[in-house]
Amino acid sequence: MNETRRQFIVSSLKTFDLTVLILTFVVSMILSASQTGSMSLVEIFSVKVKLWNFVIFAALLAIWHVIFAMFGLYESKRLATRWAESVDAVKATTAACIFLIAASRFFHLRIITLTFLAIFWTCSSALLVIGRLAGRYLLARFRKNGRNLHFILILGTNARAIEFARKIEAKPELGYRIVGFVDEPWAGTDVFLKTGYRLCCDFESLPSFLRANVIDEIGLFLPLRSFYEYAAQVAALFEQHGIIMRFDADLFNLKIARRSTDVFDGDAQITAHCGGLDGWSLRFKRPIDLLGSIALLILLAPVFLATAILIRFTSTGPIFFGQKRVGLNKRQFIMYKFRTMVPNAEELQRDLLHLNEMTGPAFKIKRDPRVTQIGRFLRKTSIDELPQLFNVLKGDMSLVGPRAMSVRDYEFFNQDWQRRRFSVRPGITCLWQVNGRNSIPFDEWMELDMEYIDKWSIWLDLKILARTIPAVLRGSGAT
Repeated sequence: MNETRRQFIVSSLKTFDLTVLILTFVVSMILSASQTGSMSLVEIFSVKVKLWNFVIFAALLAIWHVIFAMFGLYESKRLATRWAESVDAVKATTAACIFLIAASRFFHLRIITLTFLAIFWTCSSALLVIGRLAGRYLLARFRKNGRNLHFILILGTNARAIEFARKIEAKPELGYRIVGFVDEPWAGTDVFLKTGYRLCCDFESLPSFLRANVIDEIGLFLPLRSFYEYAAQVAALFEQHGIIMRFDADLFNLKIARRSTDVFDGDAQITAHCGGLDGWSLRFKRPIDLLGSIALLILLAPVFLATAILIRFTSTGPIFFGQKRVGLNKRQFIMYKFRTMVPNAEELQRDLLHLNEMTGPAFKIKRDPRVTQIGRFLRKTSIDELPQLFNVLKGDMSLVGPRAMSVRDYEFFNQDWQRRRFSVRPGITCLWQVNGRNSIPFDEWMELDMEYIDKWSIWLDLKILARTIPAVLRGSGAT
């Protein structure tokens, strides 16, 4: 796409977005006023209010435009999925609503009510998403008909380069056309030639090839170790020509880690992230933990008091038990529980190792002689776990997450893939907790932790919390 056409599309998007914001603002104002009666329509459209609102609204439009640009709504989305582009649009309208709330509080705008915000956010989000999807559909039709094309040259003839080319060809709606490949003869050249792709030139002829052909983008898929110096020279050459360079971020053939780009001090960096807990929804996890732990501590205060009295009068020793546990990225912290064992339980554990009924490094005995009489009841009902709400409050733990491992158990881990469970905060409850707890073999326990990390979402946390209550009532797997 030439620059003039791209600027036209971007300008059209900006005009569409501002029109949507203006229309949804007016519609939301009319509907919310008529439903709540907070301001009559005559008052809304009176000269005095209109002049005052005009100045504020003009400023809001300018700020909304900046917000939309910050969320990348006017950047090229040629390779982005429909879902990703729709999510970006919803994020932008959400940020616009948040700023509108702040402006309404500062300027005391009576028309900005909860009803207004609900209508404005719903309508603007829906229209922006529909507009983006319609734009993608029209552009896809143009590209399939041979218009608005990008010509891409691929450096390298290895398996990754060929795979990239096939992915591009499988989606003609993206509007990419593969000019060909560039490489020196090597052991895999014969295999490459059988694929039917065109070998345009070698490395020495590349500068002259670029001068004589239309090239919009370069896909760089040369082996990093053996072609680093040449790749750097090629990158400088593309920069001189003003050609977009695209290269594979999976430099180390990682199987699980997801790649993303960050900017640090003006320099772009590729980040490989192995944990499942990322994205905008992660911002809600900590607030949910804080609010949930505070609410539960208040609600369960009588249970805390009754349990403390029972422990004090039925056995000698402290009410609470603190033990070093391994948390986020192997940080150690003290995890709190109601004491359910005799005071010297950890010293006695060495004499009971031969009775361990759990596979792997975890230590569990159904009829553990160290457990007190009241302790058995506390464990069966999981009341002994309640003081961990203080750990959640402190930030050492989350309401939902892999169970916190003791230092002793961690030292017996013998497979590194299991240690990925420490890439997230440990939790009071988890998939292991609601699927049978101690009745589950250790390896299956670890697999459940990996499943939680890989599939994490706020919705999954809420489902686990909901399933925890019946699991506790059943006492399944508790010892």
